[in-house]
Amino acid sequence: MGVLEHLQPSSVFRFFEELSAIPRGSTNTKAVSDWCVAFAKERNLEHYQDSANNVIIIKEATPGYENADPIILQGHLDMVCEKAPDCTKDMEKEGIDLLVDGDWVRAKGTTLGGDNGIAVAMALAVLDAKDLAHPRVEVVLTTDEEIGMLGAVELDMSPLKGRKLINIDSEEEGIFTVSCAGGNMTRCHLPLVRAPFSGTAWKITVKGLLGGHSGVEIDKGRANANMLMGRLLYAAQKKTQLRLVSVAGGNKDNAIPRESQALLLTENVDALRAVVAEMEATFQHEYRSTDPGVAVTVENASTDQLPMDEASTLKAITLLTCMPDGVQVMSPDIAGLVQTSLNLGILTTEEKELQASFCIRSSVATQKQMLVNRIACLMQLMGGCIDISGDYPAWEYKKDSALRDLMVEVFRKQYGRDPQISAIHAGLECGMFAGKLPGLDCVSIGPDMSEVHTYHESLSISSVQRVWDFLVEVLRCSK
Repeated sequence: MGVLEHLQPSSVFRFFEELSAIPRGSTNTKAVSDWCVAFAKERNLEHYQDSANNVIIIKEATPGYENADPIILQGHLDMVCEKAPDCTKDMEKEGIDLLVDGDWVRAKGTTLGGDNGIAVAMALAVLDAKDLAHPRVEVVLTTDEEIGMLGAVELDMSPLKGRKLINIDSEEEGIFTVSCAGGNMTRCHLPLVRAPFSGTAWKITVKGLLGGHSGVEIDKGRANANMLMGRLLYAAQKKTQLRLVSVAGGNKDNAIPRESQALLLTENVDALRAVVAEMEATFQHEYRSTDPGVAVTVENASTDQLPMDEASTLKAITLLTCMPDGVQVMSPDIAGLVQTSLNLGILTTEEKELQASFCIRSSVATQKQMLVNRIACLMQLMGGCIDISGDYPAWEYKKDSALRDLMVEVFRKQYGRDPQISAIHAGLECGMFAGKLPGLDCVSIGPDMSEVHTYHESLSISSVQRVWDFLVEVLRCSK
């Protein structure tokens, strides 16, 4: 018996459970893509699969809807793979272990993949249903959305006739998202020179942070472990001679890092310990509300690798101290909306290079470029460079939207109130689709989810039922 077998809507949760058994982290989507193709073949549905593992599945209109405008249902196949420190699951090879906790579906020790597995499950349930009335439905399932919408960039949209798109990649029921930020990943490359240094090796760890989505939760004031490490290293080098061997933290550019580690050599461990204790107290005071679990540890270590020389150590600390991070500009037009931000999500050290990857977001293209320019200038002064990948456009608000008007009307009838019309700071593929399909009318919806991109991620069962009922009714009324 499946873990979710008793839940309603049964078809949605059946497909979600089947999907959860397939490893599908970004860049690891061939298996889940093939699973979708097998689904289409079993039902004799028109389908397309490309080299990027994107899948399009088409179901023709039911009787009476032949002349209605087609509806595109869209989500992404990949998920963010994060796990608890004590979790031993290999998320490259193993599926997710689901559990039900009251009204919530969770995963044991890992991210759930509700972002965006619930869109896949709902779309397949529509395609599988024999009793739903609907116009031509064009299901588009993209890949590598979580690392820059790379699948959507490659997608050939010529099979699509629809110009009305319902994206199911939002995380709050009752909120219709109608605009989102554009973004990119800007990666810094800082050359390193290594040289001998007399001192003992120590490992410093900043840990216990809450983390979260670098778009949706960037305004919550949560600490970035890599940036805290920069502050600590800056303070430490003022008190004792030290040389960095390596520094690393985070593994997703669109997730706020929860932990960062530095390996270094120092001549004065007592001074180092004093700085660690002082900075831990500082961090615990500053982030007592947003990251109450923050902690800093220092422990003896060993290394055969030469440390960075004095100049490279200073440059690495300068990068972590001076680079911008977090919210930069709030929207002057929409109260409470972040307009421009960036997140140092991935920090790694190789033999000859330190790499720092930033997820930059803005609903204003010129401000996105402004941050790229700022980072490029700082890197140039330090003898480094940048590269940019996964650039995607902002999704601009559409004043006149027949799809939005219909969905608002259906929502009022089902819920007895108006939905909230919203713009978000996170990236959605609607902007990419709007750029490729002129005149596209988009709305993004979804059931309640919490703590996405973390191993605390959860999905509301009752909310899934209501959103499913809403989606079915929207299709029925699209005549």
